[in-house]
This record gives sequence, C-alpha cells and structure tokens, in this order.
Amino acid sequence: MTLARSTKLTVVGAGSVGSSLAYAALIRGSAREVVLYDIATARVEAEVLDLAHGTPFTGASRITGGSDIEVTAESDVVVITAGAKQRPGQTRLELAGVNVGILAQMMPRLAELSPNAVFVLVTNPCDVLTAVAERITDLPPGRIFSSGTVLDSARLRWLVAESAGVAPQSVHALIVGEHGDTEFPLWSTATIGQTPLSEWTDAAGALLFPRERLETLTHDVVNAAYKIIEGKGATNYAIGLSGARIVEAVLKDERRILPVSSVLHGFRGIDGVALSLPSIVGAGGVHRVLDMPLDAREEQLLQNSAEALRASIALFS
Repeated sequence: MTLARSTKLTVVGAGSVGSSLAYAALIRGSAREVVLYDIATARVEAEVLDLAHGTPFTGASRITGGSDIEVTAESDVVVITAGAKQRPGQTRLELAGVNVGILAQMMPRLAELSPNAVFVLVTNPCDVLTAVAERITDLPPGRIFSSGTVLDSARLRWLVAESAGVAPQSVHALIVGEHGDTEFPLWSTATIGQTPLSEWTDAAGALLFPRERLETLTHDVVNAAYKIIEGKGATNYAIGLSGARIVEAVLKDERRILPVSSVLHGFRGIDGVALSLPSIVGAGGVHRVLDMPLDAREEQLLQNSAEALRASIALFS
C-alpha cells in the first residue's frame, strides 16, 4: 500500500481571513497538517483550539500553531494573510504602505524556514505585495504569487449564474488585471456552457446580457468587497474557500488554470508588474502564464491596470 505524502500548509495571520482559510482547508482536507501562525499569542492559540475541537467532524487533517515563527518550518505551502485590515471606503492600494512593511519584515524568515515552499499572498494589495516579495527573496519565478482575481472571478460566475438560472460551475468567465478597482471581466470570451454570453437568451428568446447588463455586473463585482466590508467589517468566507482551492491545486499538482497574480516579464509589453491572468498552477507554483484572446477594449483595460499597479509599485522601489 502506498501512503499519501504528508503535506503541510501554514496560514500566516489568525484574523478573520486566515482563520477562515484554515477552517476551509480543514473541512476540505486541503493538506494533512494545517498550521496557523500569528504574533498575537492569545488570539492564535484560541483560534487553533477552537478549530482543533472541530477536527473529530472533519477528515484526517490536524491543526496546530502558535506565535513562534518556528512552527512554520518545512511547510509545503505558506499562505500569507497577515496585515492591516481594509477599512470601509479604503481602496486596496491605500493599504500598501503598512502591509509592505509587514511583509518585508517577515518574508525573509519565512522563506528561510521553508526554502522549498510555495508562497501565496492574500494580504492586500496582493499584486503590489507579490512584486515586493519577489524582490526581497531569491526564490525562483512562480514560487511566489497571490490569490489575485480567483475570488473576483468566482463572484462574477455566481452573478452571471444567478441571472441566467444555471449552476455557477456552468459559467466560464474570468476577471483579470489588478485585484482592485481596475480589474475587468473578459466578456469577449465568456460562455455559459458552450454558448457565448453575448448569445445567451431567456425563455422568450431575448438577449439576457446586453452591454448595459454587462456593465452592471462589472460594477457589482468590482465593488463586492466594499459592500461586504461596509456591512460586516471584512470579507472572509469566500476568500477562505478560494485560498484553500488554490492550495489544493499546488499540493495535488493539478495544473489547474486559475487567474492568480504573478510578476510578469515581457507579457504584452508588461514587465515587472504582478497582475492576474489565467495561469497553470501546480506543484512548485505558477508553471506558465497563458495569453488569451482580447478585443481592443480589453487590451486597453489590461494596459491601464498594469499602469495603475506600476505607479503603486514604484512608491516602494
């Protein structure tokens, strides 16, 4: 009998996002061992204990953790959620200064303790932090990336599915670019099943997704996080689930295509900027960033998104 390789996932940050991601990973069996690390001793110990009490109802995964960074050693995947929380009305890029400082302080030590790990950044602004993290470590390309627009794309698929009366799994559509205000959907290639979104009709034969409807959906996706933050202070459940899903793609070497954010080098004239594009994700991280058909409007939006991020990254060079 072949025994499954033991896998270790470390979640850095025991706040609402980190704890939700650890919870999702335990329920989904994303890794055999889940470690929760935070410098706030009482908080992280309480979260670990609460999660541990639920493990009799989950699979074979176990949860440990603490406030000593040594607990992260020899991780296969490290997901970083630690950082200042986005306040109501605050953009993700406005978070950049304080969270860049936090990342610069802990990233070298995390990489030293887990030299073979894949690092996934969830802390916002995740695109800016991904570019900074690549600069301050000597890890190979693809080993550091962020959750990018994986969640944004899920929000889009859910909204389209609700409008069309189909399962979200039957909607094939992506949000790309910045994980933030300049992100945009690839409407030109979006489909429901095999039918282009532009040709999807209701029972009476009327087009269900005219341009005005697409603009409303775009607005709803881009502003979804702000609406949730205004109502309850943070987004946590959906990002926890999407983070766990990314971890599984790495640990199971699924080579799944996901719109994660990695630093681009010569992609459509974009260099040194991290933004989300469909990418092959498997063991070792991002294997390849995929080019995709873009109409003229989408091409311009991609360049606009890259320019917005380039300007923000320049502040920390």
